[in-house]
Amino acid sequence: MSASTFELLPPDISAWRAGNSGTEGVWHFDSGQAGPRVMISALVHGNEVCGAWALKGLLDAAVRPQRGSLTLAFCNLEAFDSFDPADTDASRFVDEDLNRQWSVDRLEAGGTRERRRAAALEPHVAQADWLLDLHSMHEPSAPLTLTGMQPRNLALARQLRSPEHIVIDAGHKDGVRMRDFGRFGAPDADSRSDALALLVECGFHGDPASRTVAQDQCARFLRAAGTLDDAAIAKALPGWLQPDAPRQWALDVTGPVVARGEDFRFARPFIGLEVIAQAGTVIGWNEGEPVATPYDDCVLVMPSTRQARPGVTVVRYARRRLL
Repeated sequence: MSASTFELLPPDISAWRAGNSGTEGVWHFDSGQAGPRVMISALVHGNEVCGAWALKGLLDAAVRPQRGSLTLAFCNLEAFDSFDPADTDASRFVDEDLNRQWSVDRLEAGGTRERRRAAALEPHVAQADWLLDLHSMHEPSAPLTLTGMQPRNLALARQLRSPEHIVIDAGHKDGVRMRDFGRFGAPDADSRSDALALLVECGFHGDPASRTVAQDQCARFLRAAGTLDDAAIAKALPGWLQPDAPRQWALDVTGPVVARGEDFRFARPFIGLEVIAQAGTVIGWNEGEPVATPYDDCVLVMPSTRQARPGVTVVRYARRRLL
């Protein structure tokens, strides 16, 4: 499938637009029983429609938590409203990337529609104990779970037993992600480190398989949190759980390749997760200068030049280990 082929069109979420929490697009359900406060977020970027399909499916199925509480959030509704399958990049955000605004100073500063939306969502994120943030990718690629640097999140990703590849990275230099906000970003040694968060890249934006991955991850996450048991999942969400990954690999990110301008090009069409055997292999050119792998068996994570401009990460290097 080429990156220009967009087969997964956005769902009609008009019936679920208002929310029931006082915040547009946010639904909250409480079981009245002790248990973790779970949040599943989608549409942090308005063109990542697989998560919207998954949340709509949970709402259509009238899923309610058996323990704890469940919050479902359609995040960047304004960007989603501009979705155009002929130009999906245009609906990624309105003013700036919503997934880079999760620091106190940016939330307080406001000034853009994404920062104002983040401020409206912040109380729901802050009260959550478990967060699953559903995303998808610019290019066709296998699904990835991003855990951050916290071992507790890696342990949760292993407990879910899917997808196959788990990316361990320190985030982005240009802003804090939702999954790293507040307690979620605390190191394991910190007294606030009781919160768990995973960001899942479910595949290419336009691939219907990304919807299947998003649904599977929701079911696995809710089961792991104890929000739903197996019987409830089988009854309310038949077919959502997919087979476990045959194995899981940890990809320890060692650093990014950052574009100097719009003239970055790869040596060949990488789709991600390629293992480049020999250090010094040229994988592309950055403003005419060769870019080479820094060590043997170097894994390429999420290569893409679709947003290439000065300061934008076009690929990350990682070391791979079998879990």
